[in-house]
Amino acid sequence: MTTQDQVNPPPPEGESSISLPGIYVSLTDLPLDILSIMDKVRSPEAGAIVTFAGTTRNNFASKPVTSLTYTSYRPLALQTLSSIASSLLTKHALKGIAIVHRLGTVPIGEESILIAAAWLAGEEALEECKEKVEVWKREEFEDGGVWRANRDGHQGAEVKEGSKGE
Repeated sequence: MTTQDQVNPPPPEGESSISLPGIYVSLTDLPLDILSIMDKVRSPEAGAIVTFAGTTRNNFASKPVTSLTYTSYRPLALQTLSSIASSLLTKHALKGIAIVHRLGTVPIGEESILIAAAWLAGEEALEECKEKVEVWKREEFEDGGVWRANRDGHQGAEVKEGSKGE
């Protein structure tokens, strides 16, 4: 194993990531670990790490959610995440920023996105991820499901079983 492999080991199976100086972005099928994300941005030159953990809730617009599944076009989504992180790293003179989004089924109460950065940069990262990253979610309710863009608040379109979007 080379020294570079020890510094940047290959991601675990089910995970795609980009790691650049001061930037770590990832899409993963695995449960998220807040401490490992904080470690990606930890620096003796920075006095704080602010983290945001987006957690799957059990309802949307007063309707009980039974499950939530995320899907993505990974190559493009990783590039978009990297672009967002790079822009915010420069804009806020950050020492580091990490954004990790979970894909697949995320049970109620578990994290679907983690962001570690400085205060304002973290908030901006979240809003830009919701707006720009090629990640979609399917919310299942007792009476059916809807696909949504990653941005909360949009009702989405009902998806009927067997429907091919015609």
